[in-house]
Amino acid sequence: MRPVRTGLGPAAAMGAWSARHRKTAVFGWLLFVVLVAALGSAHGSTRITEAESIPGQVSRAARILDEAGLKSPAAETVLVQSTTLGADDPRFRAAVGQVVAAVNGTGKASEVRSPYDTKAVSADGHSALVVLTLKGDAEKAVDEVQPVLDAVADVQRRNPGLTVVELGDASSGKWMQDQMTTDFTRAEWTAVPLALGILLVAFGALVAAVLPVLLALTAFVAAAGLVALGSGFLHTSSDASSVMLLVGLAVGVDYCLFYLRREREERAAGRDAATALAVAAATSGRAVLVSGVTVVVAMAGMFLTGIATFRAMAFATIVVVITAVLGSLTVLPALLSMLGDRVEKGRVPFLAGRRRPEATGAATGGRFWNAVLTPVLRRPLAATVLAGAALLALAAPLLTMHTAKLTFQQQLPAGNALVAASQKIEAAFPGSPAPATVVIKAADIDSPAMTAAIADLRARALAGGRMHGPVEVSVHPEKNVATVAIPLNGTGNDATSDEALRSLREELLPATVLAVPGTEAPVTGATAASYDFNRKMTGSMPLVFGFVVAFAFLLMLASFRSPVVAATAVVLNLLSVGAAYGVLTLVFQHGVGASLLGTAGVGAVESWVPLFLFVILFGLSMDYHVFVVSRIKEGHDRGLPTRAAIAHGIRSTAGVVTSAAVIMVAVFSVFGSLSMQVMKQMGVGLAVAVLIDATVIRAVLLPSVMTLLGDRNWYLPRWLRWLPNLSHGESAPATAPLATAPLTPMAAPVGAPSRR
Repeated sequence: MRPVRTGLGPAAAMGAWSARHRKTAVFGWLLFVVLVAALGSAHGSTRITEAESIPGQVSRAARILDEAGLKSPAAETVLVQSTTLGADDPRFRAAVGQVVAAVNGTGKASEVRSPYDTKAVSADGHSALVVLTLKGDAEKAVDEVQPVLDAVADVQRRNPGLTVVELGDASSGKWMQDQMTTDFTRAEWTAVPLALGILLVAFGALVAAVLPVLLALTAFVAAAGLVALGSGFLHTSSDASSVMLLVGLAVGVDYCLFYLRREREERAAGRDAATALAVAAATSGRAVLVSGVTVVVAMAGMFLTGIATFRAMAFATIVVVITAVLGSLTVLPALLSMLGDRVEKGRVPFLAGRRRPEATGAATGGRFWNAVLTPVLRRPLAATVLAGAALLALAAPLLTMHTAKLTFQQQLPAGNALVAASQKIEAAFPGSPAPATVVIKAADIDSPAMTAAIADLRARALAGGRMHGPVEVSVHPEKNVATVAIPLNGTGNDATSDEALRSLREELLPATVLAVPGTEAPVTGATAASYDFNRKMTGSMPLVFGFVVAFAFLLMLASFRSPVVAATAVVLNLLSVGAAYGVLTLVFQHGVGASLLGTAGVGAVESWVPLFLFVILFGLSMDYHVFVVSRIKEGHDRGLPTRAAIAHGIRSTAGVVTSAAVIMVAVFSVFGSLSMQVMKQMGVGLAVAVLIDATVIRAVLLPSVMTLLGDRNWYLPRWLRWLPNLSHGESAPATAPLATAPLTPMAAPVGAPSRR
């Protein structure tokens, strides 16, 4: 056996320290998790406000209302509809009266307006809207709306011949809150057993399978506490919490899997326990460290958007990845040092037998991967062209991608009662569920000039053809603020709605209220939020993409001392991201295959999903790239020709990459099964990208491209030779082996034949 090189990198040094101070590492980790979780729970989370969440005029409108103490109350509408009776029919009027009386009787509404007072009767005369506002601000109304929902449901039961349904900010918010709680409880209870089951198959032993899951869960718990503590200066959101769980579980398990599999592989190769752990710390530990840094740098790019939602997601993801890396490099080697070969306790006889090197093909990559890799290495040019063409074909639909903040109807599953209510209201009163709101701040809101300007705005809106009634004006003289709610044509986030919004902002307002000196009139509402968010995001995407690509290239360059390897990594990652975008567009925008996922094409991709997918996938794909290329470089550094080093690297990592990819795909697919459209898009996009990355990219394109490049893979220009030589080889201390528990005579490492 060749001598082990001396010298410790950061990952190896952390592993060596943890193995020597294993009790300190393990109990220190547990204390850290418990302490930050308790402090975070006591501190609570500060959430992003409406004024922070959407940039542009929407943010300014929210600030004006906040400064005036006019937080928008939760507005609700109750549709009373009949296919046979007109709104003037006594029975119809009686039902409307019952709604008004029932809602007033709950004591939860601050104002209830009859359609006969507001003229909110549809053009065909068969529908009417009871408009009400709930007491308190909109954020707390979600917890107060249930009595009103019960009262309206009771009126529906008493009038079976009519449709009596409620829809609004609080009722929809309550449904989403309840559904998200249910969905994420289901996701947690599904994803964790899935990961555990896959690891059990991978290792064939219960202890080895449980370790990565426990470490990932403790990392998530600790990260959640840290994010809560940090939310005082960087506000968080429910989306950020969801992303943190998704990413934390996936990377936490993968990082531990990489480390543990390498340690087990070294034991199966005949190394003593101390040396095997040292090699794992120096190789897989280093790959984990580089991968973690890459994910952190990629996620940091989201700060450049200037959008609070992205900042919250970036912060949460960075914290959970750093925590997972810290756990993998410290507590995992400490636990492995304590357990020694007892890590294979709880062996499942059938699975344990299948995990042996001769059964799995650990040394040769397994039958499946050999069947794939052999023709790829034999005809690398054909493999590159075919795989590249396939990925470009998958990516083609992204050219038609339309992004928007999904409307209420698009977010919820088809057939949902609230969606049905929204569609009925939209059909009878187009644009009414989500009107644009002009927030007017003036020097004197009651001045004759301003009064005339508001009246002129109302008249022009109704006469222009892009907007319609009812236009509702609310004046607050003591605050010098007024709001004008104007329903827009269109669905809320389509081209028709955008054009109506542009006309309102750029034509009507400058000609009316903004003509009065000292006046501000930002426009808010669902359409405005989608429009402003898209504009801000579109403007920042080139900066974010450039930042992520540049730093990923520099990290790979520093890691492998090869601009060719770094450039290859960037190009391959761009291909996998592009293919994921194409599938996302095809399924969720155009509806191709959407029914298989329990959804339908909604005509758009959620605004923030593409940018989020880019940064997270660019980071996560480095898991596999760093891990695989590190093994290739190890072989090359040992003197293997490049083609042989590629074959060695791919074959020796095939099993762990497959296991890691299956875990990630399984976890992400669970999120793709949730009710909310945005969760489906995020989960499916991540699952598809990881699947492509671990199969087409790592098993076909990476080896074929590197084979074509040959020794040029390791070319380093003279002017870059100052870069440090960060060894990928087995670098364990020769004189101070890592402390480890004594081996049990009857035990053999997971994946190794018995040595009895």
